[in-house]
Amino acid sequence: MIEIENVRKSFGSLEVLKGIDLTVQKGEVVTIIGGSGSGKSTLLTCINGLEPIDSGRILVDGTEVHAKGTDLNKLRRKIGIVFQQFNAFPHLTVLENVTLAQRKVLKRSRAEAEAEAVKQLNHVGLGDKLKVYPGRLSGGQQQRMAIARALAMSPDYMLFDEVTSALDPQLVGEVLDTLRMLAGEGMTMICVTHEMKFAREVSDRVAFFHKGVMAEIAPPEQLFGNPKDTELQKFLSATH
Repeated sequence: MIEIENVRKSFGSLEVLKGIDLTVQKGEVVTIIGGSGSGKSTLLTCINGLEPIDSGRILVDGTEVHAKGTDLNKLRRKIGIVFQQFNAFPHLTVLENVTLAQRKVLKRSRAEAEAEAVKQLNHVGLGDKLKVYPGRLSGGQQQRMAIARALAMSPDYMLFDEVTSALDPQLVGEVLDTLRMLAGEGMTMICVTHEMKFAREVSDRVAFFHKGVMAEIAPPEQLFGNPKDTELQKFLSATH
């Protein structure tokens, strides 16, 4: 499981995480909603060690992410992260993009890496795009390729940071369907999203962040149906 204990994080004089406490159990889907600048995305980058924290602790399966002796590269194999931007190598085919990190980081043979890549690309509905270059894919397909690339590393946890926000509205659905599929298969996921319908449908719990504080966390029917926090009430009425 992922345990976040009283985590604080500032950028200069701006405190973006103000003592966050959250435990995500294996197999759980937690979505994080809130306005921009509320600390949602920062929390994800802190979980997999891309950003240092100022105080508190984050543990992944008992390993403290920001402790001095932690091998972050090893830890990151457990935690896949997919960002808004697809970060594909334009000169490599889809298949090559999905095999690269497996070979470099996991030291898989070409045959092993390609077999896993084909499996995951089929999984996200891109089995017919293996030899295509990323520039020839739609935004939704590029984002699904990024998801396949993360899954090919065989992570225990997946972090998704607003993965649909850079997409045209008609492409959002195909990416959300992929996340729904993963949730249904029992993948442990933390998703930062502004897609309320998606948060309501797939989450075990939804967390509302406001100005660096987790103002409320509850199962979706409770959080959306009977929000307690006044800022959450305002936020939800603005998103309807």
